[in-house]
Amino acid sequence: MKPPANERGDAQMPSTQPCSTVNMPEVMTRNSNARDIVAGFAAATPALSAMWQQITTALADTAHLASEVARLSAELRAARLDRANLLAAMRATLAAQADGEADPLSYLRDELHAAQNGSQSRAGGTRG
Repeated sequence: MKPPANERGDAQMPSTQPCSTVNMPEVMTRNSNARDIVAGFAAATPALSAMWQQITTALADTAHLASEVARLSAELRAARLDRANLLAAMRATLAAQADGEADPLSYLRDELHAAQNGSQSRAGGTRG
């Protein structure tokens, strides 16, 4: 049932589940186990050392990929938070306008200013 126009409900938060269901520690453990197995095979069959080195190099890429996934996940979390904050400011602006506040756009201006300062901070700028 929709609340009457003069009542406001709580802001609805989109999915709060993490972006990825990949268990990175588990992936890295399996990677480490695979590297140990390859090292054992390489020691047992030195004639195939060039092939084992190819596999070892490919397995080493996992750590770099895991680091990149972590970085991108952090960026995505920040972007989602920025979006949620801007959406809340938009809703507050509309509600303030409906309530007849003198400067309803102040909510949006404040959030845009905060978002700009936050992005400058993340990019190495100064906050303030």
